[in-house]
Amino acid sequence: MNKKISNNATEFHVDTRFQQMARRPGGISRDEAIARAQNQIDEVRPDLEAHLDRELTALHLLIDDALENPANLRWIKEANDRTRQLRNIGTTIGLELLTHIADTLCDMFDRIRKGEDYSVESIKCYVDSLHLARRDEYRNIKPEEVPELTEGLRQVAEKLRRKSPA
Repeated sequence: MNKKISNNATEFHVDTRFQQMARRPGGISRDEAIARAQNQIDEVRPDLEAHLDRELTALHLLIDDALENPANLRWIKEANDRTRQLRNIGTTIGLELLTHIADTLCDMFDRIRKGEDYSVESIKCYVDSLHLARRDEYRNIKPEEVPELTEGLRQVAEKLRRKSPA
């Protein structure tokens, strides 16, 4: 269906091949597809949990090394990659707080790669927070349920941003 937006523009609805395939008879329902996907995630959850722990440990070791060898900047790319892995795994297995912290740290690494100032100690604070979010008692916590933590981390990132040359 076409819809007139203004005198100069018309909005067209495009029926893509994917949309056509999704509507064809014989498929499974949306709810069944979601249930199957969740079952598959539940099956691989132990492997994902183990991978999450390995990534978190590796990130922690990278930060410790960066604190000891501040002139060596090679750690930044690997730390960024590992943080993205943590965010993706956290999202997949439903660790909202861990995902939120990792996402914020990913943003920080993006700014570092663009040349903004950073503090390894501040990044260590984020990594310590990831360890906290990984613990069982924080497993089902949403970021808004721990405003002191999330606000404190936001302030750390904001402070670094203000220190950076514009």
